[in-house]
Amino acid sequence: MNSPSVPLSSAPAPLPLKAALAPWLPFAVVLPVLALIQVATGGAPFLVYLSLMVGVNVLLAVSLNIVNGMTGQFSLGHAGFMAVGAYAAALLTMALDPWKLIGVAEPLSDQIFFVLALLVGGSAAGLCGLLVGLPSLRLRGDYLAVVTLGFGEIIRVFAQNTDRLGGALGLTGIPHRTSLAMVGFWVFVVILLAKRLADSPHGRSLVAIREDEIAASAMGVNTTAYKVRAFVISSFFAGVAGGLFAHFQSVINPASFGWVRSMEIVVMVVAGGLGSTSGSVVAAVFLTLLPEGLRTLFNALHLDAGRIDQVRMPLYGLLLVVLMLMRPQGLFGTHEIWDGLKRRRAAKREVA
Repeated sequence: MNSPSVPLSSAPAPLPLKAALAPWLPFAVVLPVLALIQVATGGAPFLVYLSLMVGVNVLLAVSLNIVNGMTGQFSLGHAGFMAVGAYAAALLTMALDPWKLIGVAEPLSDQIFFVLALLVGGSAAGLCGLLVGLPSLRLRGDYLAVVTLGFGEIIRVFAQNTDRLGGALGLTGIPHRTSLAMVGFWVFVVILLAKRLADSPHGRSLVAIREDEIAASAMGVNTTAYKVRAFVISSFFAGVAGGLFAHFQSVINPASFGWVRSMEIVVMVVAGGLGSTSGSVVAAVFLTLLPEGLRTLFNALHLDAGRIDQVRMPLYGLLLVVLMLMRPQGLFGTHEIWDGLKRRRAAKREVA
């Protein structure tokens, strides 16, 4: 009796259509929502401005959380990567501004060039992250913090002393391209990537490095390679945030990317909880809107609202001290909002 022949090699079975489309389903839901928000907020410029600032800070905080929270490193140079992306994207947009795509409406052509500029700015920042990360991520703790802080200051001083970048006065005449929908799209992308990264084997390797780098290395995890990857991803999104910032401010200068800016982002990550993406989002939203809340309070009390900038940083420090005393792990610790929702659904199913 002859046994049925078995082919020596066979092509993998194609994925079902539903499984192939599942990773892209969130985009199909979010993009129409962003378009509706863009239309609905067209007559509220101040609301749009606040939303843009919130979105850029969320993008910066979530991206830094990949390094400081998820991987357990301590970077203080995030504003430097933001500056690289801002200047690179702005220079490219200004160079491409006189050009238009043939057969494409001018607003759409401008947006296509703008997306290209954001990708170039993010890539430039990611390349800087790679160049800084390869030699320095063999370090840890305070030593890494000093290296990244030094990189941020090098970028700031370089921009301040380069005439092509506008010098100390900064770069002016940047076309206004940033829209609320564009910022919302990139915020959605970085949050989705952070969530999927945390749920993936790569994310578990990053968490292992955070918990005990020596043990992770002993288990076969290439700690340096994983830290460099996390650093490059974080730097890329910081560069994109810089490009978005440059194209709604229309003027950027080195003072916008100093070490104080880096510390603001670190405060958002620490306050939200190291390792918690949703915590970084909540802290970034709160700390960005806090000055406007204080301005409203000062006006109601007939105080000088112009002193908000003098009060803001001491208040940030005071809030951080209180938070570290009351809840050292931050608002969310290492937990996520969606994890709590999953547990509630599971509990309801058990009861049913």
